[in-house]
Amino acid sequence: MSQTLPIAVLALAVCHGAMGQAPGPTGTPPPGQNPAPGTPITLTLQDALQRARQYSQQVYTAAIAAQMAHEDTVQARAGLLPTVDGLSQFIYTKPNGTDTGIFVANNGPRVYNEQGIVHGDLVNLQKRADYRRTIAAEAVAHARSDLATRGLIATVVQSYYGMVVAQRKLVNAQQSLREAENVQDITQKQERGGEVAHADVIKTQIQVATRQRELQEAQLGLDKARIGFAVLLFPDFGQPYSVVDDLDTAPALPAFPEIQTLAARNSPDIRVAQAMVEQQTEAISSARAAMLPSLSFDFFLGINANQFAWHDPQGRTNFGPVAQAQVNIPVWTWGAARSRVRQAELQLQQAKFDLSFTQRQLLAELSQFYQEAQVAASQAGSLRHSLELSAESLRLTLLRYQAGEVTVLELVDAQSTLVEARNALDDGAARYRLALANLQTLTGAF
Repeated sequence: MSQTLPIAVLALAVCHGAMGQAPGPTGTPPPGQNPAPGTPITLTLQDALQRARQYSQQVYTAAIAAQMAHEDTVQARAGLLPTVDGLSQFIYTKPNGTDTGIFVANNGPRVYNEQGIVHGDLVNLQKRADYRRTIAAEAVAHARSDLATRGLIATVVQSYYGMVVAQRKLVNAQQSLREAENVQDITQKQERGGEVAHADVIKTQIQVATRQRELQEAQLGLDKARIGFAVLLFPDFGQPYSVVDDLDTAPALPAFPEIQTLAARNSPDIRVAQAMVEQQTEAISSARAAMLPSLSFDFFLGINANQFAWHDPQGRTNFGPVAQAQVNIPVWTWGAARSRVRQAELQLQQAKFDLSFTQRQLLAELSQFYQEAQVAASQAGSLRHSLELSAESLRLTLLRYQAGEVTVLELVDAQSTLVEARNALDDGAARYRLALANLQTLTGAF
């Protein structure tokens, strides 16, 4: 096994380029994959991945969550900037013979307010910390969206190659039935010639019945795999389709240190955990800033008078500006502010622990999946050789049976061994593909 191949070979050739597109809640069907209802289509793994991203509820939900987190960031950033509002107000106070009326604060029986108001925070550390926290929260949401997409990829790859193997096993079952029927025909001819007992014919008939049941089970397995996979790919799971068999074109496995490096840099699990630590760090800053003074200002321009007019009865101007500034100093909150700080510190502690655990878990899973891929790759040659030996064994055993040198039991055993060898080779190829898919989910090499 080569140890100098670049990590890029880990990416499945058929899905290269498809994974770089960001999933969104509204997708367009893959080009050329909008057949008329009932028209059979053939899908590559790349086609299946594109379709799954379009119809996956999990990816859709994660993408919406990422977009909502972005809007939170936009709102928090806007909270740092001055706001402009318009005020149009009329206040009526019951007269009581004085200039102000019953309510002294209203400054007259009739008060007209027509103003433009500018409000802004000159110093507000809590809002700035909250803005940084929303940025971290947005990073968490995007990482989780990526995680959902890659989790979907693992599901799609598993379903795709499960269907490929089901197709192969159906072909194997058909071939095994033909071989069993051929042996039965040979045995019946030998019985008529007086060369074998009727018991041999009965044994071959049992073997044919067994292969027929296996063919039915193989067809059922393919139908179930097709229906289950169609739920991920089509709005109507009754759409007829097939998948391209590319099990024999799997890429080679690169060196483990290269995979470790890529996983540490690109793992969506690690990115989520790191972003959570960032978010909780900013939450502490926000909680502490709430205990500090804040400075804000207001600027008013317009009318605040007893007459809705540019001038009062004495000819003085009612229209003009006023400005004010205020300092808000938190004094006593019965320990609530300090409690929020302590709460944020505990959440940061938990986030750091989760990050450490995620890193350890990633290394463990990388090791497990890599060993799985190694074993599957190393067994591929052995499984193929076993298939060749089994086929040759059946051929020779059949010749010896026709020559009267072996019993029908040995012939049936050779048939069963060949059936098992065919299925084992297909299962081994799928095992390697799935191990690669699991590694790619952890490393992000798509």
